[in-house]
Amino acid sequence: MTEWLLFALLFAQSPAPAPWHFAILGDRTGRGVANVYAEAWREIAASHPDFVVTVGDSIEGMNDAGARAEWEALKPVWPKSLKIYQTPGNHDIWDDYSARLFTKETGDQPSYSFDAANAHFIVLDNSRSDDLDAAQMQFLEQDLERNKGKFPTLIFFHRSFWLIPMKLHMKDLALHTLARRYGVCCVISGHGHQYQSLSKDGILYLEVGSSGANLGGGVQYEDGWFYQYVYATVTGPHIEFEVRELSAPFGQSRIKKLGPAF
Repeated sequence: MTEWLLFALLFAQSPAPAPWHFAILGDRTGRGVANVYAEAWREIAASHPDFVVTVGDSIEGMNDAGARAEWEALKPVWPKSLKIYQTPGNHDIWDDYSARLFTKETGDQPSYSFDAANAHFIVLDNSRSDDLDAAQMQFLEQDLERNKGKFPTLIFFHRSFWLIPMKLHMKDLALHTLARRYGVCCVISGHGHQYQSLSKDGILYLEVGSSGANLGGGVQYEDGWFYQYVYATVTGPHIEFEVRELSAPFGQSRIKKLGPAF
């Protein structure tokens, strides 16, 4: 038997990688609506993901005196059975005190990364900037270099500053250049309270809509204005996303599917 045929047989007999799951939670605040956030968590817990990543704006914030009490009020809502990775939003961090409080209350640094099975996740902090400043871009590049070869690789941060440049097909966006160089599959943000997605050079850009924050616009499902969370299934290097609308009375349980394309 030739070597190539033996290799082909061994590869064919290898078991397919087992799928695993994570969920993405959208903004809670920005004139939050009562009970929506708790319902989003209830539905996420019922879907049994391996962990949850937020896109920021968990508290209303902007006030040092009341911030700690706001974080403490959320903890009974978080399912104890789920690991939660927090992304800082502009309502979570607005000064140095709130940055320290974010780490104390969530257990996460404002910028960090972690692995899950074959995947690599990078969480960045643009809570106090409209884009990613030089320090965040340096953190990102160094982390991508240390973890090159891990796939899929996903980048999370709160403010979706990429939205207009990507829609207008503007060139030389430093984030996109870096993501393309290192084979990043997905860039995921929040802040706008509206589901929006687009793809460029094989990279998915996703703005996760509201998981409790006030809905704007004409409140049309077709335009991305609905209460939601995202459920992701990872199989080997591939990801499939489902943007899941909340059930009644906050929605109609509709699902938008993205992928598999990565």
